Parts: sequence; structure tokens; C-alpha cells
Amino acid sequence: MLNWANRFNICCFLDNHQYHSQHQAVECLAAAGAVNIFSPGENALSQLDAFSNTHHDWLFGHFGYDLKNETAPLHSQHEDRIGFPDVFFFQPETVLQLKDDTLTISCLEKDPAAVYQEISSLSITGTDESWAIPIRQKIPRSDYIATVEKLRDHILRGDCYEINFCQEFFAEDVEVDALQVYRRLTAISPNPFSCFYKLNNRYVLCASPERYLQKKGNHILSQPIKGTFKRNALDAAADAALKQQLQQSEKDKSENVMVVDLVRNDLSRICEEGSVKVDELFGVYSFPQVHQMISTVSGDLKPGITLSKIITATFPMGSMTGAPKRRVMELIEQYEKTKRGIYSGAVGYISPGKDFDFNVVIRSILYNAANRYLSYLVGGGITFYSDPGKEYEECLLKAEAIRKVLS
Repeated sequence: MLNWANRFNICCFLDNHQYHSQHQAVECLAAAGAVNIFSPGENALSQLDAFSNTHHDWLFGHFGYDLKNETAPLHSQHEDRIGFPDVFFFQPETVLQLKDDTLTISCLEKDPAAVYQEISSLSITGTDESWAIPIRQKIPRSDYIATVEKLRDHILRGDCYEINFCQEFFAEDVEVDALQVYRRLTAISPNPFSCFYKLNNRYVLCASPERYLQKKGNHILSQPIKGTFKRNALDAAADAALKQQLQQSEKDKSENVMVVDLVRNDLSRICEEGSVKVDELFGVYSFPQVHQMISTVSGDLKPGITLSKIITATFPMGSMTGAPKRRVMELIEQYEKTKRGIYSGAVGYISPGKDFDFNVVIRSILYNAANRYLSYLVGGGITFYSDPGKEYEECLLKAEAIRKVLS
């Protein structure tokens, strides 16, 4: 499916990697070929509902982090060399849905049987080519630590409670096979919100474990992540002990509950009074590289709430900002050195019935094949009790799978 979709200039491949959850409906979704596109540049949210209501079909695409500049009086001045638009959606010519042992093919113009034959006849091309991409960091370790100390001062003064601070690692003048990079990334770190997203010469190669927002009928659900511990792949007992340490970590629970409160507040703006609830608090889940603390918050939408109102109330994901949201986004702009672009935004789909599901773009390699620029960003939640050195090490831990792929 992925080989076939990658032949198109625009495609989106969403892979659950066989994680079983009551909230997952399909194993893989792939969309290929853009029949209609939505990328207005400015005032996107005011036009999004009209586009969605005009096309009663599947829509795939993304929200970039700097869409925040429409939802709040904010701005962004940093450089962005990857170049995804703040909002982009496309109505695909072909949609593939894989669930258990059933593949459903929906086409606007092509014969689904012919598409199936094309997919079946493709060999899975691969290469044993190795590469060692020279990665540089935008913020030196000493500057990162000094910045975290400044952010702790802001927290002490009462400017904010928690802030997600990100740094960029990058490489210039590189040429990679994006499909092979994605395959290696998800082989090392298969996660339930992975995606291969291609927009002409720009790529998101994503191994995200985090859901931003899902809508089913009038029910809406968000699953923020805060709290990360490394895994011990060589010692099962030690690995279980690390998982237990995360479960009992007061620091990580305090970070998590702050984000949960933020998400609850966001959802309360668009949900029926009294319907917003925390379905699970401090759930600890294991992924190939790390243990993560994940909570689930849900609610029932008020009548007449549109897609644009939902995004306005909830975007960006609280785990990628901190609290209070508007103030920390101002501080993020002040202290980070790179425009986040699509990183910490969301990739996903809107169904013909207007349900949707979007991930949080983290643990991702971003690549612009036109200017040969490759980038990945990593962040962490900073509180007053954060140890700057440990926060830096946590960033490296979160990026370990990416580092392995690129080296």
C-alpha cells in the first residue's frame, strides 16, 4: 500500500502498527492522488468549514503549529526551511482501508479492482544502502541548559506553570530516500500514530505515539502524553522497574495532570456542560524505545459546533505548549530558535461522515527534497522542578530512534 501510494505527488499513509485500542478502527489508512486541495494561506479556519461541507468525502491533511497565529493574537518570526503550509487538506482520488484481513478500496475514477492488482503486483523495493548523515544542533547543550533556567525563572514569577521547550537537530545538503527512512524509523520504533505524509517535495516521516483529537459522532477524545522513561531491552525485570518508577514519579504526574487540566479546559469550551471527563489518568504504556504516561480526556460536543470551532478551541495540543497556553506560546516564540512548522501540529483525516482523527507530529523526521534540508525537533515539559541536564538527556532519549536511523 505504501509503495503504491508513494508514486503520487501527494499522499498520506497512516499506520497503527497493530496496537489494539478501543479507539482504533482500522490498521492502516492510505490516501493517494489529490482531486481537490485546500491550502488558503491566510484565514484558513474561516474557510475550512466551507471546504469540508462542500466535499462530502474523505479529506486528509494537516494543521501546522503556526496555525496558532489565527487562533490567538500571536506571530512567528523564526526560519522554517521545511516549508509545509499552516493548513493543507486534499480530497484523494483513492482511499485504502486495511482492517484485519480486509482491504477496502474506494476510488473516484479508477477501478478498485485495477488498483488492487497494481498494489499486489508491486514488489517491496528496498535497499541495504547505509548512510551517516552529519546532524547538527541548533541550540548547544550549554545554551539549552541556560534557557531552561530562564524558563524556570518565568515559572517562579508566575508567568506560567509548565512550558514545552523544543530544540532542532538538522542536516543541510543531504539527499535521502524518504520511503526507506520511514521504513527504518518505524522498524525501530513502530508507534500507533505513525504516518508517511508527502506533499510534493516535502515529507513527514513520523513515528508518533500521541493522539491529538478524535471525533466519533458528537463524542470527542484527546490523549495527551507527559512523562517519559527509557526502556531496558536487555533486562525484563529492570524494564518493569523503570515502568513502575514512571508510574510513581511525582514530577511526571504533576506535568501530566497540568496538561490534563489544560485539555479539559479546552474541551469544556466546545462540549456540553458536565460531559468533559478524564477517562484515564496516568496510564503508563510501553513503546519500543520508551515508557510513556498517557491520559485520556473526552466530552460530548454541543450542538452546532463546527470543525473550525473545535480546532480553534483545542489547537495546538496542550502537551506541546504548556499552561497557560497563550502565554507559553509567547515564551516559546521568544526562546526557541526554529519555527516549528508542521512539528507539534497534527496529521490525520476527516471521514465522509465528518468524524476525524489526528495525531501529534512528534518523533518525526522532516525533509524537504527540493532544498535538501532535513530536520527533527525534540521537546520536553519544563516545570519549576525540572533539572536542566536531565531535561536535555530526555530530549536525546526521545530522539534515539531517529538518531539510529540517520546514523
